[in-house]
Amino acid sequence: MTNTQTIELPDALKQKMEAEAVNAEPIEREITDEEWEAQLPKPTGYRILIALPDVEEYYKGSTLLKTSDVMHREYIMSIMGIVVDMGAGAYTDKERFPEGPWCKEGDYVMFRMNTGTRFKVNGKEFRLMNDDSVEAVIPDPKGVMAV
Repeated sequence: MTNTQTIELPDALKQKMEAEAVNAEPIEREITDEEWEAQLPKPTGYRILIALPDVEEYYKGSTLLKTSDVMHREYIMSIMGIVVDMGAGAYTDKERFPEGPWCKEGDYVMFRMNTGTRFKVNGKEFRLMNDDSVEAVIPDPKGVMAV
């Protein structure tokens, strides 16, 4: 049997905490491009920062709304994204990349599912991955999807 002890807070402290909790709601506002960029991690070494495309809320060609689980799975299983930034050491190894970089900032690229470190910034999903994880540059990403 565990012995749990309840600590009763003074009424004045309870009221202050409740008042602060009410005032702690986030303020909804648009953030600037500069604020967005400041929140993105800067890739180091041979790493590449990839932004994943937004997942559609509806199934293609229908009015059926996808569940949050389905949308989350599509993010996780994503095989393409756009190169946002590169670390200083990306593609600098002349032995591994004798023909030069495989991609550049702004390119749509393809990679294996679950590649890299997944994270979100302001609700947008990103991946931080190694330079050799890029498998292809995609000239037109429309219609490309994992099977």
